Amino acid sequence: MIGNWEVVLIGVRVLLLGLGLTTTAISFRAYRRQQTRYLRDATIGFGFITFGVLIEGFLYQLSDLSLTQVHIVESVALACGLGVLLVSFLR
Repeated sequence: MIGNWEVVLIGVRVLLLGLGLTTTAISFRAYRRQQTRYLRDATIGFGFITFGVLIEGFLYQLSDLSLTQVHIVESVALACGLGVLLVSFLR
């Protein structure tokens, strides 16, 4: 049986996924229009961040990994995304 907090968690994760996909899609459209390295890197960074949110939900619900292990996987994806964004801002 799914408790109230699990339903809230799933709802928040779906919202985050939707926002991440929308942000990534807008960034990709901007990149296709202007073909700049900055926008390409931003799209990749937003994609990694969105992937981190997506993979955490799947791993937590569908695998035998502990919550700590799932958070580590999500954190690595988020760190990669933020690292790519940082590099794109510094260029």
